[in-house]
Amino acid sequence: LEPGRAAPPRAERPAAAGMEELRGRRDELARLIQGEEEERSRLQGQIWALTEKLARTNESLARKVAARNDFDRTIAETEAAYGKILESSQTLLSVLKGETGNTSKAT
Repeated sequence: LEPGRAAPPRAERPAAAGMEELRGRRDELARLIQGEEEERSRLQGQIWALTEKLARTNESLARKVAARNDFDRTIAETEAAYGKILESSQTLLSVLKGETGNTSKAT
């Protein structure tokens, strides 16, 4: 009982006890709500951080894939050019052998 306040009549005591129980339940629910709001806020922060990390990773991955594709293209072009050089070398070698044979016949 609060100082200066008279005790409620007997008929009001069960209602007062019921109100106190309801207030207690409400206060407990308010604590649970507060805890879940804090958890939600923490999770939203993690989601934001992970979203940022995902964006950076996607950008880095795109750059690396593009660089790899450039390497693949350069390798393919170099191999094709090398193949042409080998082919030309074989042709030149054949021509030289033919000329050498012709020179030997002429002497």
